[in-house]
Amino acid sequence: MHVRPRSALVFAAAALVALGAPAPAHADAVTDWYGNAQTAILAPAPTAHASALSFAMVQGAVYDAVNAIDGGYTPYLVRLRANPWDSKEAAVAAAAFDVLKALLPAQLATLQAQYDASLLAIPNGPKKTSGIRVGQAAAAAMLAARANDGRGGPFTFVIGTTPGAWRPSPPNFGLEPTPWVGNVTPFLVPNAEMLRTKGPNPVTSRRYARDFNEVKSIGSLTSTTRTADQTMAAIFWQDYPGAIWGRLATALSARKGLDLADNARLFARISLTAADAAIGCWNDKYYWNFWRPIVAIREAGTDGNPRTEADLNWKPLFDPATVTTAPLVTPAFPDHPSGHSCLSSAVLNTFRDFFNRDRMEISVTSVRFPGQARTFHRLSDVLDEIIDARVWGGIHFREADEQGAKLGKEVAKWEQRHYFKRAHGHHKW
Repeated sequence: MHVRPRSALVFAAAALVALGAPAPAHADAVTDWYGNAQTAILAPAPTAHASALSFAMVQGAVYDAVNAIDGGYTPYLVRLRANPWDSKEAAVAAAAFDVLKALLPAQLATLQAQYDASLLAIPNGPKKTSGIRVGQAAAAAMLAARANDGRGGPFTFVIGTTPGAWRPSPPNFGLEPTPWVGNVTPFLVPNAEMLRTKGPNPVTSRRYARDFNEVKSIGSLTSTTRTADQTMAAIFWQDYPGAIWGRLATALSARKGLDLADNARLFARISLTAADAAIGCWNDKYYWNFWRPIVAIREAGTDGNPRTEADLNWKPLFDPATVTTAPLVTPAFPDHPSGHSCLSSAVLNTFRDFFNRDRMEISVTSVRFPGQARTFHRLSDVLDEIIDARVWGGIHFREADEQGAKLGKEVAKWEQRHYFKRAHGHHKW
């Protein structure tokens, strides 16, 4: 059995304040509007992979607006005309507001109030007026670039009946509402197919049997091999990646003393890589269309592998019987690769490149355990735990988690090679 020791759950309020939640004293227009975006985007309770696209659109526009004024790095999407004295704060507010109101028109009243409050805090004058113009231009460029990009497009599910083929999982037997994410035009990479993984292990292989027996044991609702901390970790990570990493980015920004331009670049980078990781991941999921552990374990008598044994009544830890802040179930889409691993790997590898280090003391919070945090010494340790946690929850084979992490890393590497290059003669962060 593949089990690694992990961090203990930390209950100290000091850790939560230090790194797990936003630090208002160090907030600026970028972090304020990221918070506004989180509230707006997550309010309709979208899927995590669909919400990643919205975050990317907002933060990409915010970055181009700020960077046009600051001039420190190459633009993401478009080079805008701006003056170095234009109000960056006004540019941020206008860019974020215009993208959000286009994506979420039902929330216009709330967004308008937030926008008006942001502008009220900025002195009137040509700097403010010009900053608004720059932000509006960045938003318009983003909305034009993402028009007809495949969001919400048609999708045909392929529901299998043979061993290894995906089919809806108990207890809900539902179909996900946003399978089209994998067909959306990527934000960074040339196409989603370039992120194709090697695929799940054949159901008759020894490697498949190894992963099968691991998740069957440690991921069971009634597991006797999973520790209490592993149970908490599995549930802890069942939160929106965009919310988790946004909170951490805000905390790290405060800790490192990043300025507004640095924040615009940081939040754009993590949002854009997460979006492409989601697109690549969902394209890969429905390409391989591999069954979930709950179906595989209950139907193991048909898989042709002598090393697996069926349990017709097997349930994962992620079952409605597990009491938490919201019901837990096996997600309604194929197993391979793991979505959380894809998105989290993209973001964590981007953090590592941005701060130029893997080793850093960080604490992460989750809506599943309010007021509690998990503390780590390295960014890579965080990803290791996420990979494990999806197995501990009984919803993924380990191969799906590990291949998802590789996919996310590939997105981050592509972004590092091709985007956000320092402008000539610029010597900031």
